[in-house]
Amino acid sequence: MKENGRKLGSASPCAACKLLRRRCSQECVFAPYFPADEPQKFASVHKVFGASNVNKMLQELPAHQRGDAVSSMVYEANARVRDPVYGCVGAISSLQHQIDALQTQLALAQAEVVHMRMRQFSMPATSSGSPENGSPPSRLTPMSSQQGAVSRSLFGGGGVDHMAVDQASMGESLWSC
Repeated sequence: MKENGRKLGSASPCAACKLLRRRCSQECVFAPYFPADEPQKFASVHKVFGASNVNKMLQELPAHQRGDAVSSMVYEANARVRDPVYGCVGAISSLQHQIDALQTQLALAQAEVVHMRMRQFSMPATSSGSPENGSPPSRLTPMSSQQGAVSRSLFGGGGVDHMAVDQASMGESLWSC
């Protein structure tokens, strides 16, 4: 059975008191958050923030917020060990750059899919000229069943404004600069 990160009836100090080589009392502010079986947790926090600063921060907070504060300190301390200059801000910035790059790649891929679909309609399949036989009509309109099918398959079928497209302009890239 554990209470405040320590075994009941045991004199085992919490990770903070063990690292600081002091006696761990029942009122130890570190004990609930830095158990003896996780010494690396306090070691990184102590290295970055210092024991007295962590002690002050924890005592200034209401008890219900201390766990979240310790989690934040541990995360920031580990990030500062990896990147002493930027810490977790560097990690967040790196992830934001990755998101931006992936969103750009996604937009390019979606544009290419639209371009390929439009090119597919511009290639004549048979000589009858009928949309049912695979040949595109001379002009697609908002009421065209082919265009509705394409927009539904590309955009999930809902709320997309349809535009009329001339057959001559369908062979050109819609997204070229």
